[in-house]
Amino acid sequence: MPKSKVAALQIGSSPSGKAATLQHILSFEAQIRASGAGLVVMPEALLGGYPKGEIFGTRLGYRLPEGREAFAAYHANAIDVPGPETDALAALSTRCGASIVIGVIERVGSTLYCTALFFNPGEGLVARHRKLMPTGTERLIWGQGDGSTLPVVATRAGKAGTAICWENHMPLLRTAMYAKGVEIWCAPTVDEREIWQCSMRHIAHEGRCFVISACQVQPSPQALGVEVPGWDPERPLINGGSLVVGPLGDVLAGPLLGETGLVVAEIDTDELVRARYDFDVVGHYARPDVFSLEVDERARRTVRFLSD
Repeated sequence: MPKSKVAALQIGSSPSGKAATLQHILSFEAQIRASGAGLVVMPEALLGGYPKGEIFGTRLGYRLPEGREAFAAYHANAIDVPGPETDALAALSTRCGASIVIGVIERVGSTLYCTALFFNPGEGLVARHRKLMPTGTERLIWGQGDGSTLPVVATRAGKAGTAICWENHMPLLRTAMYAKGVEIWCAPTVDEREIWQCSMRHIAHEGRCFVISACQVQPSPQALGVEVPGWDPERPLINGGSLVVGPLGDVLAGPLLGETGLVVAEIDTDELVRARYDFDVVGHYARPDVFSLEVDERARRTVRFLSD
């Protein structure tokens, strides 16, 4: 059916770690089921945490021992994929009858990735997307993804793809995802700003797709027991702003600010053809005679072992 409900679940990572965060996610089961949502999007780095304000003991040209300890603790709080946390999320998806897109910190050996995972009811973990370009000092702690994790997944609500936080600002990535036929653009983030909400409306309008942006919400660093020099104790660390946008850039639900909760909207994917009547960015409004994009979807490996 083209009509369905979708939702953003706005919550934050627990300072007590991934086990407490997972329990917080699972506590929303009744609300998710009651909402009737066929697709639920959760924030960036929800399992594993987004260490806003942390410097990991790094200065240009040298690293302090306490920074290595901070990274080791962060690494320990990341998740393996697959692992017990993904098993629990798969079961939640099946019980709720809803596809889930969630941001996690994925642990692969000693390297961490900022990753979005896709779960479908009865199928479990079906796909992952690793953030292609960590932003700014995120590059200290996260590896870069490659073109092998750019999925568009069939969900009960429609064809869903994802870009994580500021990689939403990469025009060529957006073009690639539009060309894959994304109908529902999922944007896990920790960007709380009003300009981010403008970006979400622009992407919906540009791609003529539905957009679900799910942002973390966190109290002030002082309330979390974290010292961030110069931070106003009255200002939240992350203030949310989750929303759902229609294919002409109209806000269908949200933004939700300063609190946890579900942001729910009804969508109709039949609207997409009508929305693209005058603007199909990779169709009739494209100029392949002038512009073209080549996307390398091969997995990149540093070491390959060949045998007879």
